[in-house]
Amino acid sequence: MSDKLFLDTNVLVYAYDSSAPEKQEKAQALLTRGIEREDAVISAQVLGEFFAVVTRRIQTPLSTEEAEQVIDLLGILPVVEIDLKLVRRGLSIHKELQISYWDSLIVAAAERAGCAKILSEDLNAGRAYHGVRVENPFAGVGCCGDVTR
Repeated sequence: MSDKLFLDTNVLVYAYDSSAPEKQEKAQALLTRGIEREDAVISAQVLGEFFAVVTRRIQTPLSTEEAEQVIDLLGILPVVEIDLKLVRRGLSIHKELQISYWDSLIVAAAERAGCAKILSEDLNAGRAYHGVRVENPFAGVGCCGDVTR
């Protein structure tokens, strides 16, 4: 493993969701840090989920065009593609660990990218899944629940 950090969907969403200013500030700082240090990784799944949430589920949704521009910008980060091998690994993790398929696909993508941590509000903070530790960067920040659920 390395010092790479896998950014889950909620980190990206909060960076563009002005309804939770403390989480937005934290998420923007994480993105900036990840870009500057070149240690942040995302997946195609995360980009798809990001689009769905920011165009429909946040208080002030982005237009399709705005979301598309953001996705183009986020493309400077390494993006783990979804292929049959990743899907099969996700299914294996799902069966073994009894977590949702979508969360297992995040774990599989982080594992493939060699990440040490997954930054997420969704998975159990402090738990390690196949050597990838989960950290909730928003613990104690703001009042609102997870925007991606």
